[in-house]
Amino acid sequence: MAGVIAQTVPIEALVAIITPDDALREDLAARAARLGIRSAGSLDLADLDPGKRGAAMDAVLLDMRAIDHRQARLLTRLLEREGAPPVLLLADATDEAQAFEWIVRGASDVISRPPGTAELRVRLLRALESRDVRVHLATLEDELARRSRRSWEDRAIVALSPAMERLRTLVQRVAPMRSTVLVTGESGVGKELVARSIHFDSPRAAGPFIALNCAALPPHLIESDLFGHERGAFTGAVSRRAGKFELAHQGTLFLDEIAETDLATQAKLLRVLEDQEFMRVGGTRPIRVDVRLVAATNADLEALVRRGEFREDLYYRLRVVTLRVPPLRERREDIPVLAREFLTRVCRENRLEPRRLSPEALEALLTHDWPGNVRELQNAIEAAVVSSRGSVITAADLPPAIRSRSADESSRSNGPLAGRSLREIEADAIRQTLELVSGSRTRAARLLGIGVRTLRRRIQELGLDASMPARPGRPRSRDGRSSS
Repeated sequence: MAGVIAQTVPIEALVAIITPDDALREDLAARAARLGIRSAGSLDLADLDPGKRGAAMDAVLLDMRAIDHRQARLLTRLLEREGAPPVLLLADATDEAQAFEWIVRGASDVISRPPGTAELRVRLLRALESRDVRVHLATLEDELARRSRRSWEDRAIVALSPAMERLRTLVQRVAPMRSTVLVTGESGVGKELVARSIHFDSPRAAGPFIALNCAALPPHLIESDLFGHERGAFTGAVSRRAGKFELAHQGTLFLDEIAETDLATQAKLLRVLEDQEFMRVGGTRPIRVDVRLVAATNADLEALVRRGEFREDLYYRLRVVTLRVPPLRERREDIPVLAREFLTRVCRENRLEPRRLSPEALEALLTHDWPGNVRELQNAIEAAVVSSRGSVITAADLPPAIRSRSADESSRSNGPLAGRSLREIEADAIRQTLELVSGSRTRAARLLGIGVRTLRRRIQELGLDASMPARPGRPRSRDGRSSS
């Protein structure tokens, strides 16, 4: 067993030994050396401050007898420092109560004074391995932050509709500010995507973006998840844990389904928003953070305030800036571009050959009401890819609910395609698309999958120009075409 443990010793590990007992210091240094660990003596806690000669220590062995009033202040500062080395306390029975207090405040472990050889080896190596894990996790967090940025860039807001263009403009105006933002909208419209856009377009883009779905946690756990807890704060709290506010320091915290929080949690959220400080569950010291809050809900917060289910003061604090994300049925011109984006993404992520939507499939998507909004559309496209056998997604590949709605709409349309000339069908398609996009030739061409010049030529050839008014403020060209 000892041989296995010895293999886990970090290369070039350096441990500070702080004790007033010279004999104990020499003994601990000798035993550490046999484990392949270098040690540094004749230090006190002040030498561990950033920039000092002991700042690079991987762990600290601290004799409780060395903790006077000055060292207690230094130890408190060390335990609160981000990335501080683990502190192992050397204590005997008379130090038990004080040692427990330091453990609660963040010390890593307690070792008997003088320690047995096995105890010193196991506890010291465990502390060093724990530090290596924290360093590794910090590296992973940096990588996750980079991937989060790339993921957002791959999923930036995709839209052609005027409503979403207005929303995108508002996001760009709000992003550089420190204001709290409330994002409203039905389930599945993309509220988190809006929150990510705010974060990555802001000066906080290099900081973390932390998301929490408040509806996913019971009330007795959400406080601990938001604010963290101290060791021993409640049954099961075996170690100190940072909450979402700490993790989001110098970044953005996104709280989805904010209406699902209870009144007690709402009161604590209000204090953090006003003072930018909080205490962990079971803690005694306030923690200051620099966090921008973006909240989201699909509920009517004003109605909840009237019923006494949501704090009025928190509501007004959240709605400094309110952004409404429109449902998909209010911006149907976005359906084709979203569908093609999801189709491209699904094929790429699953290493499939590119596929396209048939006109009938696109028509079915356009006529569906999308109660689940963008999320439902994304799932429908993925299901269609699984069902399809060729390179073209047909209406038959779509989920049954979408196919049946499309069939109902077709039965109420101007009549079946059979028996009609291609010229009539093409004219109807162009006319309906132009009506859908309020006469914009550019957006209509994108939806139809043709160039603007081709669309203009077909409008003229089909004799549609006289029946299709130009967009407001856009004069017609001399040949009768709109200049849009």
